[in-house]
Parts: sequence; C-alpha cells; structure tokens
Amino acid sequence: MKAIIGVIDFGMGNIQSVINGFEAIGKEVIKIDSPSSLSKLHGIVLPGVGAFAQGMENLKKLGFDDALYEEIIIKKKPFLGVCMGLELLATSSSEHGEHLGLNWIKGKVELMKVDSDNKNVRIPHIGWNNLKNFSKTEFFSGIDENPDFYFVHSYCLVPEDASIITSICNHGVDFVSSIQKENIIATQFHPEKSQGNGLKLLSNWYRLIDNA
Repeated sequence: MKAIIGVIDFGMGNIQSVINGFEAIGKEVIKIDSPSSLSKLHGIVLPGVGAFAQGMENLKKLGFDDALYEEIIIKKKPFLGVCMGLELLATSSSEHGEHLGLNWIKGKVELMKVDSDNKNVRIPHIGWNNLKNFSKTEFFSGIDENPDFYFVHSYCLVPEDASIITSICNHGVDFVSSIQKENIIATQFHPEKSQGNGLKLLSNWYRLIDNA
C-alpha cells in the first residue's frame, strides 16, 4: 500500500518547499489544511517559520492541536517537525513573552545565547552549518560525518531529557539541532532546503513510514 504523507498548512511559512523536497525524491505528498483530513494519513509533517505564539494560535484556531495529539501521541503515527515544527512541540517558549506549546516534549524554547563581542556570530542564525555530532539512528542513515544543513532561526529547544537529542550544532554556542522520541522526529534545520543531505533525510524518514 502506498503511504499517504500530509504536510500541515497552518499559515506559518511557505510549505511548498517541503512538498517540493519530497517530490524531488519521488514521493507524493498532500497539503493538509483541515484536521479532519489527518485520519487518512500514514505520516505527518509539520513545518513552519515565524513567531512561536502565532504558530500556536493558528494551530488552535484551526483545531490542529487536538487532532494532531490524537494522531501522533495516541495513534503513534510517524511525525516529522521542521524548524517551528520542532519548537512547537515544547512545553513553552520565551519568545516575546511566555507562551505554552504542545507539551509533547518537556522543555523550553529559548533565545540562542551567543557572545555579543563575537562579530562572526549573528542572531538570527541563517545559512549553512555543520552538525558536530549526530546519532547513528535510521533517520541519519547514510549521512557522512560533519554534514551541513540549512538553518533559519533565533530560538532553539532546551529539552529536559537529553536522551532525545539526536544531533548538536554550534553557532557561537552548542544547540539542539534535532530530536527523536519514539515516533516523533524533528529538526531545527530545514531538510528540504539542505540539498543532498536533506533529501537523504527525507528519504530515510519516508522509509520509516513504510516499515511502520
């Protein structure tokens, strides 16, 4: 049976690049703008860019928060979060005040702390950067050491449970660049914008769905 993959459209960023990324590896995905469509999916992707509070507001307003909980946490469907799609999983964020997240991952999203005297390190963190360490999970299968990925962010997740961290990156300071907890995988970087390495990760994630 052909896996049905849905990319959540909740009004936070251009999701077409994610769709294009999957199409580049020969996989068809569909845009999902209604929670009622989640039940037919075999795998779910939540991308996003922008402010945390607005992201949570949009998810709740559209009814995605409860529907995603049912499909991801209760039914354990494979999930891939990208950038904001990682951050929204947290308990809370300090971006422009204190805001509650989905609380699937215990922890807080905080502003990256870098040395203001280091003129080579700027916030937001935009551009290519290498992972200094990553776990040899199925998601990272076939990825060479010191791989580079594309980032666009100012905040990062600080999880309570360090065992869920699957990669670390450094931008003036070490920060969490990806996590995995059971069926939940999420990246701070953008696989869909990371050329060969990113497309390999999308292929690996799709293969996890086929094996689920």
